[in-house]
Amino acid sequence: MEDYNYDVAFSRNKGFISTDEQTKLRNTRVAIAGLGGTGGAQVAALSRLGIGHFHLADFDEYEVKNFNRQYGATMSTVGKKKADVAKNIVLDINPEAETHLFESGINEHNINDFLSDVDIVIDSLDFYCFKERFLLYAAARERNLWVLTAPPIGFGFTLLCFNPEGMTFEEYFNFNLDDDEFELSVSLIAGITPKPYMLKYLNQNDIDIKEHQLPSVSPAPFIIAGVITTHICNILLSKAPPLAVPTVIQYDALINKYRKHRFIWGMKSPLQKLKKIILRKKMAKK
Repeated sequence: MEDYNYDVAFSRNKGFISTDEQTKLRNTRVAIAGLGGTGGAQVAALSRLGIGHFHLADFDEYEVKNFNRQYGATMSTVGKKKADVAKNIVLDINPEAETHLFESGINEHNINDFLSDVDIVIDSLDFYCFKERFLLYAAARERNLWVLTAPPIGFGFTLLCFNPEGMTFEEYFNFNLDDDEFELSVSLIAGITPKPYMLKYLNQNDIDIKEHQLPSVSPAPFIIAGVITTHICNILLSKAPPLAVPTVIQYDALINKYRKHRFIWGMKSPLQKLKKIILRKKMAKK
């Protein structure tokens, strides 16, 4: 059996990533909140980039219903903690990597440890984790950390990169922290679907907002893993001007639609407020 060697394992990165840049990636610590559909695939992609340190947070265990989209979901992992499986994925790719697990997810008691010595943060939390999401973005901003998120939307995604010196998470989505779950859902959907491309092929009868039944398909998490990993690489290595909210990008691979949007007022503009009114009425019927 061939012995492991980090330099050999990631030698094919050369040409796109220099030796010094690879060393920087090896010493980088990434925090990933949520290890299901998008988070699990991101763990694998970042490990193959050569990232050497991870903080991995998820309270959940794998179930058969996760098979359609979650990287770590297999018959051999049913009933196992997603954080434990993610750790094994990392170490199978890079046995020298360091992983710190947060098997109760993120909360006010462990958020300081979760972000301790971290270089960059990924939000891969479930859609309805509003409390945890508010906590994560506020704590990351206090520590001057970028937060990247790319929610899966049909066969595509919208990428949002929050620069700690730019527009905040709350400002972009125009969240009212006192709103109930329904209103928060309206604001979140409005902000992550600038163009509702998925409506061209979505059967809305299969959605139940109140019961948290949202559809998903396997291509999106894998596309997202590549996109998130690329933008993290760029932010860390300064290869190109980084994308940052209020500019977001949206892509749907099924209908081959790509668009870059810029919302200088976030979701506060009259047009976006009108969009939320229409969206609220549609969602109330579900």
